[in-house]
Amino acid sequence: MSDLPKSIHIHEQGPREGFQYERGPIPTARKIELVDALSETGITHIQVCSFVPAKNVPGMADADEVAKGFKRKPGVRYEALAMNAKGLARALASGRFEVTGTISLTASEPFLLRNQKRTLQQNYDAQHQMIEMYRQHAVPVERGSLMAAFGCNYGGDVSVRQVLDMTARMFDLAAEHGLSIKVLSYADTMAWATPLAVKRLVGAVRERYPEQRISLHLHDTRGMAVAAAYAALEMGVDIFDACAGGLGGCPFAAHKGAAGNICTEDLVFMCEEMGIDSGIDLERLIEAARLAEDIVGHPLPGSVMKGGSLRSLRARSPLAA
Repeated sequence: MSDLPKSIHIHEQGPREGFQYERGPIPTARKIELVDALSETGITHIQVCSFVPAKNVPGMADADEVAKGFKRKPGVRYEALAMNAKGLARALASGRFEVTGTISLTASEPFLLRNQKRTLQQNYDAQHQMIEMYRQHAVPVERGSLMAAFGCNYGGDVSVRQVLDMTARMFDLAAEHGLSIKVLSYADTMAWATPLAVKRLVGAVRERYPEQRISLHLHDTRGMAVAAAYAALEMGVDIFDACAGGLGGCPFAAHKGAAGNICTEDLVFMCEEMGIDSGIDLERLIEAARLAEDIVGHPLPGSVMKGGSLRSLRARSPLAA
C-alpha cells in the first residue's frame, strides 16, 4: 500500500458522457443546472459537452447553447470534447473553455470504424491535422489518449503489447511535431477492465515509461469500475475520469442498458475512507448526483448517492463522543 497517492484529481465527465448517452431529449436548461451544481462541489475539472455532429450524437445537438449558459466558477477548469477539426473550431469559437489538445488513438479498429468511421491508419494520419490545428491556435498538447485499451466488444481482448505499441505511436507523433506528452490516458471504453488487467497494463506502461503520469477512464458495465480503480490506486495512479451518479456509457459500445463511467461519488467515498484527498465536498457531490438522477428521470447506478456517506452515522454514534 506504500504506492497509494496522497491525493487524486477527478475529471468530471457526467454532463458530456451522461447526456450524450441518454436516449430521450434533455432540456438545455437542465444540462446547465447540473454543470452549475457540480461547480459547487469542489470539483475543479468538468467536461461540459462535446462538439460532434448531431446526427451521430443527438444528445449533444445543443452543445453551443449549453456552452453559453453555464456559470463559470473561478478555480474550475471547463472543457469540451472535440474529435475533429470542426469540433475544435466550435470549442475555440465559444470562448468558454480551457481548450487543450490530445493525441487520440484507439487500440481496436472495429470499434474505431463504428465510433469515428476511420481505420487505424486514417485516424493516425488525422492526428497530424489536429496537431497542426492545435499549433495554429496556440493550443497546448500534453496528453496522449488510447480508447478501447482493455478490450473491445467487436474485436475481443486487447493485449498489453498492443497497448504499448499504440503508446509508442503516440510518442512518435509527439516527437515528430516537437511535443512532449505529460499524461497518458487509457480508456476502458467497453468495460473489459478487471483489477488484474489494470495492474498488468499500468505495470507494463510504468516499466516502459517510468516518468509518465497515468490517467484512467473506467466504465462500470460489469460492476468492476471501483475495484479496478482500487487496483490503479495501489499502482499509484492519481487521475481518473468519472461521472456523477454513474451517468453515461458509450453509445457505440453495443451494450444494452450499459452503466456509465465510474461513479464520481463512489470513487470519492472510497478514496476518503482510504485517506486519499480529492478536494471534493462529498455531501454536495451526493446532492449533485441526485440532481442528475432527477434530470434523466430514471435510476442511476451510483451507490453512495443512495446509501449516503458515513459522516452523519459516525457523528450520531455513541463512540463519537
